[in-house]
Amino acid sequence: MENFINNAPFALVLVCLVIGFVLLIKGADFFVEGSSSAAKRLHVPSIIIGLTIVAMGTSLPETAVSVSASLTGNNELAVSNVIGSNIFNLMVVCGACALFAPLTIEKDTLKKEFPLSIFCAALLMVLGYIGMILGHVDGFIFLILFVCYLLWMINSAKKARAAHQEDKLMQEEGEFVDEEIKILPMWKCVIFIVGGMIAIKFGGDFVVDSASAIALAFGFSQTLIGLTIVAMGTSLPELMTSIVAARKNEVDMALGNVIGSNIFNILLVLGVAGAISPVVFLMDNIIDTVVLIVMSLVVLVFAWTSKVINRKEGIAMLCMYAVYMVYICIR
Repeated sequence: MENFINNAPFALVLVCLVIGFVLLIKGADFFVEGSSSAAKRLHVPSIIIGLTIVAMGTSLPETAVSVSASLTGNNELAVSNVIGSNIFNLMVVCGACALFAPLTIEKDTLKKEFPLSIFCAALLMVLGYIGMILGHVDGFIFLILFVCYLLWMINSAKKARAAHQEDKLMQEEGEFVDEEIKILPMWKCVIFIVGGMIAIKFGGDFVVDSASAIALAFGFSQTLIGLTIVAMGTSLPELMTSIVAARKNEVDMALGNVIGSNIFNILLVLGVAGAISPVVFLMDNIIDTVVLIVMSLVVLVFAWTSKVINRKEGIAMLCMYAVYMVYICIR
């Protein structure tokens, strides 16, 4: 695949990149639908399906790209894809949503998930700086933390349900998960799961090889391509879903979903990539992680002051992202 793309005309390389994104996004959709239906048939509670299979589905494109990049030696893409995706999710997805309607911030998000996401970014920076590599041990540390995070989420959801303390948003989310899960025949579940995994695998290969070819053709670094084209491409589902929700004035869970996705990206994506194959860390990755931490703190201050992110703050977030884009292009 890599040799074919490297020798292909530039227009065909772009086509392969688009095909890769389509395979990633649709493959993740099929995988989540098949897995959710199979879990429902096995009488797994909807809240657990929503917090595990559905939530992890949004991180499958990033996982495929980072693992594929790590295995093929394109280490710059493996890390920059995750950091770029997290910055894009936080500043562009949330910033764009705030243009349509103020983002209401949940108390638990401010006190628990948001500080945890900043801790994960700081841990990534520290582990990456030590030896300038994310090795097998680092990968397993991330995966252990990811499992603990999942168990904590499930336990919190169960406690809230048992005590009847979930608010209207949580009830609606649970009802939404119930309504959205289609009960498919088991043979179709297997086809969706296997087909989705195959699509994700080849989609990741297409994106990594195409992005590497584009970087080579224009003399760009893989870090720059990973932070821009690849990060934006793998974050398209979150962006489109959030904008549609914002236009319907249903953005109350937007920041919480973005923070959860960012935690998944670091702990799951880089955990899997590091556990499979060591990922080389560059000084640019350290700088970008610092930028992610600083931007997270700025958004946390925005959210903490009035418990909402308004249009002016949304514009400020988009402007900060634009400045960051200019910086990474000229550095």
